[in-house]
Amino acid sequence: MPEPLFDGAPGDSREQDEIAAMLVTLPARVAAALRSRELHGLLEVVLDIGRPPTARYAEGEIVLDAGEVTDQELEHVVACVSEFGEDNRAGIQRTLHRISAIRNRRGRIVGLTCRVGRAVGGSTEVIRDLVESGRSILLLGRPGVGKTTILRETARVLADEMHRRVVIVDTSNEIGGDGDIPHPGVGHARRMQVQRPELQHQVMIEAVENHMPEVIVIDEIGTALEAEAARTIAERGVQLIATAHGNTLTNLMQNPTLSDLIGGIESVTLGDEEARRRRTQKTVLERRAAPTFHSLVEIQSFSRVAVHEDIARTVDALLRGFEVEAEVRTTGDRGEIESVERQPLRPLPEPGGHESAPAYAAAFPAPERAGPPGAAARRILPFGVSRVRLEEAIAATRAPAAVVDRIRDADAVMTLRHYYRRRSGPLREAETRGVPIYVLRNNTVKQMEQSLLAMRQEQGREDPATAALREAEGAISAVTYQGRPSVELAPQNAYIRRLQHEVATRHGLRSVSKGREPYRHVTVIPGDGRGAWDDDFDDP
Repeated sequence: MPEPLFDGAPGDSREQDEIAAMLVTLPARVAAALRSRELHGLLEVVLDIGRPPTARYAEGEIVLDAGEVTDQELEHVVACVSEFGEDNRAGIQRTLHRISAIRNRRGRIVGLTCRVGRAVGGSTEVIRDLVESGRSILLLGRPGVGKTTILRETARVLADEMHRRVVIVDTSNEIGGDGDIPHPGVGHARRMQVQRPELQHQVMIEAVENHMPEVIVIDEIGTALEAEAARTIAERGVQLIATAHGNTLTNLMQNPTLSDLIGGIESVTLGDEEARRRRTQKTVLERRAAPTFHSLVEIQSFSRVAVHEDIARTVDALLRGFEVEAEVRTTGDRGEIESVERQPLRPLPEPGGHESAPAYAAAFPAPERAGPPGAAARRILPFGVSRVRLEEAIAATRAPAAVVDRIRDADAVMTLRHYYRRRSGPLREAETRGVPIYVLRNNTVKQMEQSLLAMRQEQGREDPATAALREAEGAISAVTYQGRPSVELAPQNAYIRRLQHEVATRHGLRSVSKGREPYRHVTVIPGDGRGAWDDDFDDP
């Protein structure tokens, strides 16, 4: 990730030694030109025979010297680095720098790209909640945007801070650096090198079978064999952190080789009745299997990522034409999250070439959320906590709450301890505005449910859905343990009656709805242990 060249203090001797090792390998005039310029933000040095040497920065490319690069200068660089592999890549011992060669038709090197490698501390903070959850994570992004840097720092965090058994499958030595001793940037993670790029999938399987890892870190999954090996590893319960070729989720879905990483996409022909019910074409796209990775992160820039926490749900929604949003996180100079917003994604076109009909989403409206009469829903901003899990907690507790993306729209903030201690971004603004902050110990649904219940108690009222479910549980107890033949519940609307039916079914009882609206109500009766219920929602 193109960050300041020296991640630590300016006097960090290790960082200075690494950049000095890079300059020594370059031609003298090129090294002198670089020393006279600002080294912070340097990405690559390009040496092409017959052309002036250039340096690439995040802001653009500059010419270092007017003289053309010669054969002798290229030979000097080649002699100073390790042997080039079959992928035409070499490195400098105990550093993260990478030297890539361009060859002519006879195999002679006619160009070199000298990429500056660095370990950037804090680059994992933007997805730390996903990493700590133990979920498998796939990183996407264009070349040079920082995928490998985040991968390297994630391996260090998992190995050193979370004390997990981490094995890195390092095909091109980009993660752990060149040489037999891994770079300190990977911490205590172990590194397995790959003799030839086409053997990466075999080394992936070998890592699982021989070294009992809890986490495997892989850079650049790009073939069907590697995708198959990744699925095999995931099925064995090992957490995967990997990058893949592609910029966005849509690219991956349309890639026939790598789409298996997110479950695979196949064309399915529906029956006439099913197609009418869905209000769509007879031939539709559907996900073939469970995804190899639980979550996907699109690295859009050096300080901005888009997170799809539940990739299975996101892919299904896109294929069916539903509106889908990604959680876009923006980071500060030290990697801390400064803002979180939602970014809409367009659904994939159907096999016939037309986008999914909007009427399809309308055929499955979201259920009405019950709330206390006259009570405004609490608007909650999740900062550093899982939006998906918060929505699950809201659904489970039937809390009168909604998730928002900006602090100015929120009347409460939910965050984790280590974010609260830093008081960064929206948390400072929340305290300034007097918005209450609820601090969780862990990023779990249970913790969020407890906070939502605390919010409800503070409001001093209970929503009708909770009261109705409590009444249903009392009726279940009376039928099950007191032997009552039936218990009638208070009249409720269709949505709350459905919740009461589901509760009774989970306890193996039967339930039916009786009466006419607005007095229609649920009656709980003994069952055969399998549970069943009947409620004709069209009955007036």
